[in-house]
Amino acid sequence: MTKAATKQAQTAMATLSQTESESATDKVAEAITQGIRTGVFVPGQHLLEPDLTRRLGISRGSLRESLKHLAAAGIVTLNRYRGAYIGLLDRTASLQLLDTLEPLARLAARLAAENCTTAAARSLIEQAIADLDRAARSGNRAHYLESRRRFYDAMIHLGGNRELERVIPLSRTDLFRAQIETVQSDTQRKRHASGYGPIAKAIIAGDPKKADLAVKKHFDGTRKTMAELPEDIFPTMG
Repeated sequence: MTKAATKQAQTAMATLSQTESESATDKVAEAITQGIRTGVFVPGQHLLEPDLTRRLGISRGSLRESLKHLAAAGIVTLNRYRGAYIGLLDRTASLQLLDTLEPLARLAARLAAENCTTAAARSLIEQAIADLDRAARSGNRAHYLESRRRFYDAMIHLGGNRELERVIPLSRTDLFRAQIETVQSDTQRKRHASGYGPIAKAIIAGDPKKADLAVKKHFDGTRKTMAELPEDIFPTMG
């Protein structure tokens, strides 16, 4: 084999290795974030490496590398001696997350309202809010969290800003929502679920200002719930 051919083969192998690593990272990230929304994983849960490698069909090395990426994103916590855990947010982190998400969600709603100019666009939001309403009435928390994520996805997709898809912290927000969903009262759950209808209505009407205000009111309601929740449901971070 010539030097040029050898170099090409080495490059091809390196590219393949990188692709396989990226594929494993994507697979683990999807499995864990989807698992958080559906209740397969809960905040604070210990992740067992043998179980995950068997379930996902990846090596232990690929799993550990993937968990490092999720730790950097704030989805899992890595402990040198105890392994990996699904993350837990303290009260301060939860409020900071809301402060970060709100302006991005308001931008997404405004853009969606501006772009909701066709029957297909209106149908997208109508279907997303109808599914979310059904999930809220069913009392199935996993279905609700999944439908909530699809509503955000539909709103961001309709807005057409691809950077929002990259920077809006939806996976971290899924973690926060999963954490407080089990400790909320029925009144608090209804308050949260009722906030999406006005957002959808404003988007369908093509009214960016109302969409922006509806998102603000929705976040005000979430902060009100946060203030009502007891301190002992949040971890103490040293």
